[in-house]
Amino acid sequence: MILQDPGSGSFLKLNKNCNLTSWSPGCEPGWACSVGPEQSVDLSNSQLFPSRMHDCRACCEGFFCPQGLTCMIPCPLGSYCPNAKLNRTTGVCEPYLYQLPPGRPNHTCGGANIWADVGRSKEMFCPDGSFCPSSTEQIPCESGHYCRMGSTSQNRCFKLTSCDGSATNQDIHAYGVMLLVALSTVLLIIYNFFDQILAARERRLAKSREAAAKSAKATAKAQQRWKAAKDAAKKHATGLQVQLSRKFSRVKNSNTEKHEILNLSELETDDDLPYSHSHIPTTSSTSSVHIEERNNNQTDLMGIIHEIEKDPDGHEGFHFESGEGFEKHMPKGKHSSTHSQMFRYAYVQLEKEKAQQQQNNNLTFSGVIKMATDPENKRRPPIEVSFKDLNLTLKAKNKHLLRCVTGNIKPGRITAVMGPSGAGKTTFLSALAGKAIGCKTTGSILINGKNESILSYKRIMGFVPQDDIVHGNLTVEENLWFSANCRLSVELSKADKVLIVERVIEFLGLQTVRNSLVGTVEKRGISGGQRKRVNVGLEMVIEPSILLLDEPTSGLDSSSSQLLLRALRREALEGVTICMVVHQPSYTLFKMFDDLVLLAKGGFTVYHGPAKRVEEYFAGLGINVPERVNPPDHFIDILEGIVTPNADVSYEELPVRWLLHNGYPVPADLQQNSARHASSSASTRTHGTRNSVLVERQPSLAGELWQGMRSNVEEHHDKLRMHFKTKDLSHRSTPGILKQYRYFLGRIGKQRLRDSKIQVIDYLILLLAGACLGSISDVSDQSFGVSGYAFTIIAVSLLGKIAALRTFSLDKLEYWRESSSGMSSLAYFLAKDTVDHFNTAIKPLMYLSMFYSFTNPRSSFTNHYVVLLCLLYCVTGIAYALAILFQPGAAQLWSAILPVVLTLFITRTQTSSALKNLSNICYPKWALEALVIANAERYDGVWLMTRCGALNKSGFDLHDWGLCLLLLMVTGVIFRVFSYVCMLIFRRK
Repeated sequence: MILQDPGSGSFLKLNKNCNLTSWSPGCEPGWACSVGPEQSVDLSNSQLFPSRMHDCRACCEGFFCPQGLTCMIPCPLGSYCPNAKLNRTTGVCEPYLYQLPPGRPNHTCGGANIWADVGRSKEMFCPDGSFCPSSTEQIPCESGHYCRMGSTSQNRCFKLTSCDGSATNQDIHAYGVMLLVALSTVLLIIYNFFDQILAARERRLAKSREAAAKSAKATAKAQQRWKAAKDAAKKHATGLQVQLSRKFSRVKNSNTEKHEILNLSELETDDDLPYSHSHIPTTSSTSSVHIEERNNNQTDLMGIIHEIEKDPDGHEGFHFESGEGFEKHMPKGKHSSTHSQMFRYAYVQLEKEKAQQQQNNNLTFSGVIKMATDPENKRRPPIEVSFKDLNLTLKAKNKHLLRCVTGNIKPGRITAVMGPSGAGKTTFLSALAGKAIGCKTTGSILINGKNESILSYKRIMGFVPQDDIVHGNLTVEENLWFSANCRLSVELSKADKVLIVERVIEFLGLQTVRNSLVGTVEKRGISGGQRKRVNVGLEMVIEPSILLLDEPTSGLDSSSSQLLLRALRREALEGVTICMVVHQPSYTLFKMFDDLVLLAKGGFTVYHGPAKRVEEYFAGLGINVPERVNPPDHFIDILEGIVTPNADVSYEELPVRWLLHNGYPVPADLQQNSARHASSSASTRTHGTRNSVLVERQPSLAGELWQGMRSNVEEHHDKLRMHFKTKDLSHRSTPGILKQYRYFLGRIGKQRLRDSKIQVIDYLILLLAGACLGSISDVSDQSFGVSGYAFTIIAVSLLGKIAALRTFSLDKLEYWRESSSGMSSLAYFLAKDTVDHFNTAIKPLMYLSMFYSFTNPRSSFTNHYVVLLCLLYCVTGIAYALAILFQPGAAQLWSAILPVVLTLFITRTQTSSALKNLSNICYPKWALEALVIANAERYDGVWLMTRCGALNKSGFDLHDWGLCLLLLMVTGVIFRVFSYVCMLIFRRK
């Protein structure tokens, strides 16, 4: 059989049995003939068409006989092929649509005449509401069952569904409504009460911590009382001993004199009588016995004291422990067995440190000396940063940011960087931290006297940015703990980490808000000053050797600033190099600084040295600080040009004076400026700066564009070079990728739990989208649901992308800070993606629970779920790339446009081969094909012709279901790799 064009009105080419010269009755529709009795047929040769012209009769029931073939073909499963009956009114052989041939009165209606798609031969299909076990039998569906068109058996309806007799489909809308109500109720419960889960856990930890703190404080007080009692007992015993010794010495002297007189008389009477102690009087013996008892009592008391000191746990009423004793008595391998033990260890150590601090007279000069020279105080690896003739120039605009800066930052000292706005304070700090990207650097920066990059020490370097970049949906303690876990040495025990975190919380005064959320713009949290201290604490918990802070006291009141400076002072006592930018501190804070770097506009150094000598230096220049004026305020006002100094020097000459004072070379432009100001009068000094303006040649527009592109390329090159080519010299073994992945996973999980309300809203929208699209979609048997599945792809892709944008677009600043400090970007990305897998697995269930209930397609729920799972995995990877490459607004716009445009593009019939090839590489094409194939596979038997035609028309292949899923998954993986690379390259300028 050879198919012809359907538009010609014929489906099969006529063979030699039926043509213009030979047209037997078997050539009519519904009739057939047989071969001759002696004619043999070779069934293996399809090219040999036998002559079939004998014994022509009507087609048998259960067979169909096409017109022009004279052969009889069995009807497929799912069809009903009875013999036709003539309708004498219309002349049509019913239920088929052919008519009797004219001029042949003996010709009758035969059997079925055609098997094609459902649109052309619907009369051959087993009708709705009935099932056909064979092609000659039609049975109506019983009550409680349903029968689709072309069914060979009846299907039992689910409970709670309405299936009357001869039902064509089961109405499972009740299940959809029940699911909608149940899921909505569960999601609303989660929306309102899910925060209580984390809150309950935090309350348990808080109780354990409070109990440990209370016990430690009680132990410390008992220890102080026992120490006082011990000192009093020692003092009393010593006084008693001295008193008895004096009494004994007097008695002894008196007895000795009497004994000498007696001996003398005895010697005179009897020279041969020897000296004997038995001659000591009885009173002396009594005194000796009394003294011996006192000494024994004193010995017993001191023995008890030493015994209690050696084993304080062995005596009731005196139970206190030190940190070393606690670690020593803990079971081996169980240093982190319980939270109470670790908290107790930490608070005991804190109480010891407080007591030590009180002994040092609250960190006065003598106390500082004593604490600094105490061998028990641990010292961190020292890092001294020295810089010589440091110059920074912005490449894009060729603008000088720092000029001729020379000096050093020493360990164990707090260096303050001050100056007016635009003086380059933050730029100077960024240069020391190795973060001056996009700038041309000249001069030298030495680390411990060696020409090495500071980034080689980033594991032991803390950098506190000017903005308070902390996670708002985490508590204060959780923020500190995450930084400690990822950046402290893996060799530290859990108890030591607890001690470090508790110490930072204690010294920064964050005890009252430790369990409070930091807060965001939308959600109120802790105060601004507390947020600033958390920002500093993130770097203090890593126990750095160098700590750089950009305006840490901005926004803090005087008491909070002093609290922060005292905490930094304690860090400095451990040998930490501290450099901080300060904007007009109070005089109390100013006295707490060791060194001062004072910068003028243009990035020039005005002073660099001990903070207590800055007034002496400026006094030598004739600049004196008026009474009741804060010295740093006065100096900054002078550098700003607000206050004119009462001296023969202007603020423009101060950088030159500093260079000359230290014997540094003076640049030519500064020499000219200095000479002009020295020789000009007061009037010319007023207008001198106006005449010194140099007219620079402005570059063209093309030149500016080229310079901008070149600067961007160089900036990205510098980032990659710093990220991959710096070697680690910090000698600190921090957690690897797997451990950091676990820490990131725990943190992101907590954040998602606290943001569960947003997730609940996403799920509710998916439920409503599934219900709406399921009620309006047409998953018909003719098209196998192409139109309905197209709407599904648009909805799932759009909602999935919009939700996935939040994964990387909301915490870019936090990621940039963490990655620059040495945390693993790969662990961060994988943890984010892993947590998103939960949404990828749940969201298809939410959508299909409604869509499947309202459409009830032939394909299984599992097949639909697998396809939508792969689709969501694909679009999530695309959303990652959009979130990283674009700003939130642009990313949301692209996420909304892409699925709509691409889905409409692939459903439109393409006439051009180029457009057809382009549609074949669009992800909606693969998802639509997989959904249609999953549905079409359930159509067999009589549906084969319909299925084949529909798939060929859409360009789908029945065997490509697995390939489509593979393409979706591979696309998701490719976009994830692309997103990760973009995350490493594209950073904030």
